Amino acid sequence: MTTEAATRRMPGAPCWVSLLAHSLPVTQEFYGALFGWEFRPGPQHFGPYSRAFLDGREVAGVGELAPDRHLPVSWTTYLASDDADVTAEQIRSCGGTVGVGPLDAEDDTGRMAIASDPQGAIFGVWQGRSMMGTAFTGEPGTAVWNELVTRDTAAVGPFYEHVFGFEAEPLSPEDSADFDYLTLHLKDHPVAGIHGVGSALPRDRGSHWMTYFAVSDTDAAVRRVIELGGHVLDGPHDSAHGRPATVSDSEGAVFTLIQRR
Repeated sequence: MTTEAATRRMPGAPCWVSLLAHSLPVTQEFYGALFGWEFRPGPQHFGPYSRAFLDGREVAGVGELAPDRHLPVSWTTYLASDDADVTAEQIRSCGGTVGVGPLDAEDDTGRMAIASDPQGAIFGVWQGRSMMGTAFTGEPGTAVWNELVTRDTAAVGPFYEHVFGFEAEPLSPEDSADFDYLTLHLKDHPVAGIHGVGSALPRDRGSHWMTYFAVSDTDAAVRRVIELGGHVLDGPHDSAHGRPATVSDSEGAVFTLIQRR
């Protein structure tokens, strides 16, 4: 599970995460208290939006849905692109859908699109100009991994390989044991994963990208989530990559905390 900042800027790699919430002040308060983020105004072309900073460096974006849009809130993973328009055409030709864009960011920092894969999982495309993406990663309070949760990897793996140039590596036979997982590589670097969960896929969410945020102590972070009005969906447990826990914020946006080994 590796997401060095330079690797995250390779075309195809996850480079940014953004959340659309119902209340920007409530959401800022939650994540500011949980991760120590500070917020500054960002581009407003979709409504109120701010960028989150940790130690003076950009780590995520948070926006506010229009009052008449009663949609579930969720984190969106953005994948880097050298040319958002070309990537959008590749998405369409491989069975995906482009719902927004491509269009220029209001502050001319880049060009973006919002799309979904053939199984309906939503993701963003980001062609950075002056703002290339997350300024740093690996530290507590930053995104350290992005993982597509879907019904089975075979149904959607080829889409991401063809559109973004990933090399997909399945688990070895001795490690798989009915665990359907692909690690996506770019230039021999693992940058993301696809987890096939079969019938365990949440019906109310469908296929979706999951953002993992690093924390120094998963158990303490989970307690803080509860104090701030969030919920625990899958409690802290040990894994090969650390100690994760899946939680939701005070508005229901789901993400995973992980204390890495």
